[in-house]
Amino acid sequence: MKIALATLARKRDLPKRHSQNFAAPTMSIHAVSLLFEAVFLKAKSLQHLGRFNEAALSCKVILDIVETSLPGGLPENFAADCKLQEILNKAVELLPELWKLADNPREAIMSYRRALLHNWHLDVETTARIQKDFAVFLLYSGGEACPPNLRSQMDTSFVPRNNIEEAILLLMILLRKISLKRIEWDQSILEHLSFALTVSGGLKTLANQIEELIPGIIKRKEMYYMLSLCYQGAGEDLVALNLLRKLLHRSEDPNNVPALLMASKVCANIPELAEEGITYSRRALEHSGDGCEQLGCVANCLLGVALSTHSKLAVSDSERVTGQSKALQFLDLAVKETRMQDPYALYFLSLENAEQRKLDTALYYSRCLLKLEKGSTIRGWLLLARILSAQKQYVDAETAITSALDHTVKWDQGELLRTQAKLHIAQGRFMRAIKSYGQLLALIQVQNKSFGTGNKALKDNGNPTRSLELEVWHDLASVYISLSQWHDAEICLSKSKAISSYSASRCHIQGKLCEKRGNLKEALKAFGTALEIDPTHVPSMVSTAVALRKLGDQRSELIRSYLMGALRLDRMNSSAWYNLGLLHKTEGTASSLQEAAECFETAMFLEETEPVEPFREPTLVRNSTLLQLHT
Repeated sequence: MKIALATLARKRDLPKRHSQNFAAPTMSIHAVSLLFEAVFLKAKSLQHLGRFNEAALSCKVILDIVETSLPGGLPENFAADCKLQEILNKAVELLPELWKLADNPREAIMSYRRALLHNWHLDVETTARIQKDFAVFLLYSGGEACPPNLRSQMDTSFVPRNNIEEAILLLMILLRKISLKRIEWDQSILEHLSFALTVSGGLKTLANQIEELIPGIIKRKEMYYMLSLCYQGAGEDLVALNLLRKLLHRSEDPNNVPALLMASKVCANIPELAEEGITYSRRALEHSGDGCEQLGCVANCLLGVALSTHSKLAVSDSERVTGQSKALQFLDLAVKETRMQDPYALYFLSLENAEQRKLDTALYYSRCLLKLEKGSTIRGWLLLARILSAQKQYVDAETAITSALDHTVKWDQGELLRTQAKLHIAQGRFMRAIKSYGQLLALIQVQNKSFGTGNKALKDNGNPTRSLELEVWHDLASVYISLSQWHDAEICLSKSKAISSYSASRCHIQGKLCEKRGNLKEALKAFGTALEIDPTHVPSMVSTAVALRKLGDQRSELIRSYLMGALRLDRMNSSAWYNLGLLHKTEGTASSLQEAAECFETAMFLEETEPVEPFREPTLVRNSTLLQLHT
């Protein structure tokens, strides 16, 4: 059979000349086709009998004969006039399926690669089916295949390093074929690619693939929603929001409940967009009555989060208290409707109670959250530790952090180690805090070396590791300032400057260092620089007011403006309330003394219930970006 294949291939490959004589092959191509068909039918029979390994070995015989006879692949028009090509197509497609049934994933993967890399002259549809089946097997088989050894690849060519990368490559090739109209549209291809890119952190790549599809394949409304999911998952919330706004326009699909909920979630944690988020949540509640009851619970939860965020922009105390009361009402309703089985609702109900200094209630819900999640999320442990620190239960808070460190992998322990250091500082154990910060910096250094500063995932997420490193150097500088170790503090600040030249936090710490050394004018200058970088930096506002008062500045209205500005941004800042009380006290009138007493009372209450770190992480959204969104 091998001789017959090779001889007939040479006869078809070379031009016909009367002077050339070829010995007649021992078998005709028709006979070879019949034998191949017999072997193939034997393999199918063995498959039907459940003897999958024997079936695979039988099917493999066909491919071995053809491959060894024609190592360069089948010539053009080879066996076009017989059934050989049809049998070959079926055998190439069947072999990996037989190896999968025989529970031999290694041979299955080798067969898939063999089918795609050797020149079998498969038709487009057969090749597409094999590529799709191979991608599905790589994604869901549960094993890790060795990377392909592609000797024919050029040095600059992409070679997949693992299962997911190889599956993504295959699925992207299939999408390209769809765009070129070589194969029909298959929704499952996009679904598998969505899964692969989601687990590998390539949601922006998925968005690009969707955008490159030819118009008409996906409906416009569906495309808006899919793209918004991609960008929201990639951390680009504002891009996702713009897409959702288009989808929810009255000319498109204004009552799409999932889109309303996603838009509400994006807006809910951004103060400047919280009012818009409230609108989306209320619309979702209106249109979720006839649908899934769970969607109504989610809408109530998001409405509570948005109301809480919006209350922080309230001008009057009455508006703020009303907003906070409504926020608690809707969050509590969401928790009850879900029978305390929704971790998102539990988290925000605990967080809202903590921020309103209802610490016992907050502690109860945070413990319910940990029990529900089996201690699997860092945010639950951090919230519990911060609530305990606000109750001055530092030992219990340290125990919680220690448990969290035991339940999490090394890479995810950055924020936990930082909170641990803050707990040491709160107890005056500065040397232990320095040790914890040292462990954290070592972890960050290993992460930077492992993933590289040019890592795409870090770039897409704003490089959170570098941001954490920046804050750690600032924390360490503050510790050394407390210990009057000026040189060490300056070293920490220089390390911070090497990471980011423009940091309001670094300028503020620099000002605190100058203030501690008695140079108030230089301190005031540093605080001013911090406010130039970030006009909303609350610590710099308070420190500026303190420095002006210590310098004997008689412009009380200027000092008051800094303190009131700080309180508009952070009503829970005990230092701002205390210094505002001192300002009222210096005025000496009966009304100002009364106001001073109220400020001191508020400052004392807040200081007694102040956590080592804010309960809620600040939202890093630039005002200019928000302005562009609104316009």
